[in-house]
Amino acid sequence: MLLSIQNVREIYSISRRTLINWEKEGLITPLRTPKGMRRYRKEDIEKLLGMIEEKPKSKVVLYARVSTKKQEEYLKNQIRRLEEYAKSQGWQYEVISEIAGGVNENRRGLLKLLNKIKRGEVEKVVIEYPDRLARFGFEYLKFFMESFGVELIVLNGKENEEDVNKELAEDLIAIVTSFAARIYGKRGDKKRDSNTD
Repeated sequence: MLLSIQNVREIYSISRRTLINWEKEGLITPLRTPKGMRRYRKEDIEKLLGMIEEKPKSKVVLYARVSTKKQEEYLKNQIRRLEEYAKSQGWQYEVISEIAGGVNENRRGLLKLLNKIKRGEVEKVVIEYPDRLARFGFEYLKFFMESFGVELIVLNGKENEEDVNKELAEDLIAIVTSFAARIYGKRGDKKRDSNTD
């Protein structure tokens, strides 16, 4: 629920000046309406007042990925190795795993991870290799995580050359297929348009 400055004053007896000071101190971040008016989340106000206990962070997320169903066994082994590492550190952890190409921009598991980071529920992300997270754009994702105070831990620097080449070929096929579908889809639209004239 979003509250205006007046709502906050009426419900919680908190002055405008206090809200602005909390903003300056980084304790609260208002949302802005299209006209620039401040709106505060009810739960943010109540957390600051100690009315709501913050959920404990799930601390560590282990992220594992493979490109195809054929690699399911490799995915299981990847998760096992990540879990062994987390247990050796004495961490509580959650596993997010998925079967999706490294160039796929709509990976549910990755989106879930990024949303958890945005909500402040993660302190560390552990992956086995950089391209388990993303085939391209790894540094951008790392920067995103670090900007939310999340440490990204990569257990191994480079993958087995044969596995990498296999996955790269599969990702390249996915890119070409996607590109071809867009091109032929546009041609089909043009044909339909010309038939209606």
